[in-house]
Amino acid sequence: MPKFVVEADGGSRGNPGPAGYGAVVIDAVTGETLAEAAEYIGIATNNVAEYKGLIAGLKAARTLDPAADVHVRMDSKLVVEQMSGRWKIKHPDMKPLAAEAARVLPAGQVRYEWIPREKNKHADRLANEAMDAGKKGKQWEPSRSTAELGARARSAAATAPQGPPGDAAAGAAKARAALAAASPAVPEQAAPPVGWGSADLGTPATFVLLRHGETVLTPEKRFSGSGGSDPALSAVGRRQADAVATALAARGTIEAVVSSPLLRCRETADAVATRLGLEVGVEDGLRETDFGAWEGMTFAEVRERYADDLSAWLASPDVAPTGGGESFASVTTRVAATRTTLLARHPGRTVLVVTHVTPVKTLVRLALGAPPESLFRMELSAASLSAVAYYADGNASLRLLNDTSHLR
Repeated sequence: MPKFVVEADGGSRGNPGPAGYGAVVIDAVTGETLAEAAEYIGIATNNVAEYKGLIAGLKAARTLDPAADVHVRMDSKLVVEQMSGRWKIKHPDMKPLAAEAARVLPAGQVRYEWIPREKNKHADRLANEAMDAGKKGKQWEPSRSTAELGARARSAAATAPQGPPGDAAAGAAKARAALAAASPAVPEQAAPPVGWGSADLGTPATFVLLRHGETVLTPEKRFSGSGGSDPALSAVGRRQADAVATALAARGTIEAVVSSPLLRCRETADAVATRLGLEVGVEDGLRETDFGAWEGMTFAEVRERYADDLSAWLASPDVAPTGGGESFASVTTRVAATRTTLLARHPGRTVLVVTHVTPVKTLVRLALGAPPESLFRMELSAASLSAVAYYADGNASLRLLNDTSHLR
């Protein structure tokens, strides 16, 4: 069954004002652009234009193959959340547009994902071309579009070979260098490219990353960082800690245990360390993000009270939560520094690192050389295990992510 990616966007120069949309259909396997659509729609709001772009993209995908699986990617949080069924549609202008979009393809064939604006440049450029054409009293013409050319140039740059075939280490080093250039404040590990023919680098240090067990706030999906209350494990969380302790004791590979200073992590770490006969070291750099004024609130509550701040936070790692919280960039700096300290302290050893969602995802992101927005694209369950191996040349290898088999 074909798999398509639909990227769509819309804009209004005035909100409401002169508006247009753009949409592109991409082959999910090859990355090839299969279809483009754009239109100037007159005076309208941003949201109307975004929905119009979505509808056009879905219709273009249906024309190509009505049985295809479609992955919609948009930088409109409102459209993505409403079409996913998580947000109610209250505005009268949005209801018929959402209904029309839902009718284009069966619901089971379409899934939605929010992406930052900088990842939606192809559709954004099409929308702006449509608005530029409308300003001249014309409609967008595919023959004059530069969006496809720009997208192909970016794709070619992203996929150009960076080392010999199969040389994952060279690609990782290149990615780390690019990330360091984009975010110089983040202390990355410089590593030379390493090929298959390199000398034996010895036993890597391995961090087994354990997210703490549940607290009463976990199932309610409330922001629970280092700036609010310091909840203990719930009854469920204690059972989870016992289960992971049993599993790790059976493996017999853990040589040291370190923990965030927050109570839920220390209780989880103590349960494991007691079973293993080890002491727990506490590392302040492993604490969770300080979510400022959002502490204890649900995502929906934050969206209702601090909508603009939330949108800015989702769009940039340099933006902190309302009320003096920590940005993801700040968290990355301290987590990376803690990683360096622990690697120097435990060369070649397997260390259980008991911490929180953001530090675990950050360590995984840094190991992969992935961009900051990858934090929003990882699932990390309570009491889950992940693992990263760190080699003497500075390269890292993700070994495991979000394993919860010990809880079943």
